Amino acid sequence: MFWLNVIVMGIGLAMDCCAVSAVQGLNEHRWHPRALLMALIFGCFHAGMPVIGYYAGSLFVDFMRIYAPWIALVLLEFLGIKMIWESFRTDKKADKTANWHLSNLLLLALATSVDVLATGLLFVPYPEWLMPSVIIIGAITAIFSLGGYLVGVFVGKLKINMELIGGIVLIALGIKIWAESFLGL
Repeated sequence: MFWLNVIVMGIGLAMDCCAVSAVQGLNEHRWHPRALLMALIFGCFHAGMPVIGYYAGSLFVDFMRIYAPWIALVLLEFLGIKMIWESFRTDKKADKTANWHLSNLLLLALATSVDVLATGLLFVPYPEWLMPSVIIIGAITAIFSLGGYLVGVFVGKLKINMELIGGIVLIALGIKIWAESFLGL
């Protein structure tokens, strides 16, 4: 039963990365090998954050409970507004490469995984389950990220201003993370 819970938790945690990956696919309109790098980065961040949360334990519980949703909100709002702003630019060639910069991928991975830190606290009473669980969570996140990217590529061929829609999705995702954590929705 525990492993089923870990898998379901991994799927739930992977949804933010899946949505962000879909936005990347929407902008790209074609397969890009860096999608594998993005999936790997998202998976590693989602696997690493619970480990950090576990070792931070009760030292930072109150801090993370209060500030993690705010950090995710600010990062995703920044990226969403930047994406919307760039959707109106006429120089689209520069925009295509900007989304694949390693710094942008790391920022997206941080923004979507900062709330995953708290899941590490679930393993404090069960340290033997930590490593197998984070491997499962990381693998599920990588798979869902790649799948989200491929769905985005498929839908992105519709010739709509997907960068604008993607920016709106990132802003909505930031608000969703904040509302779920801060308002208890």
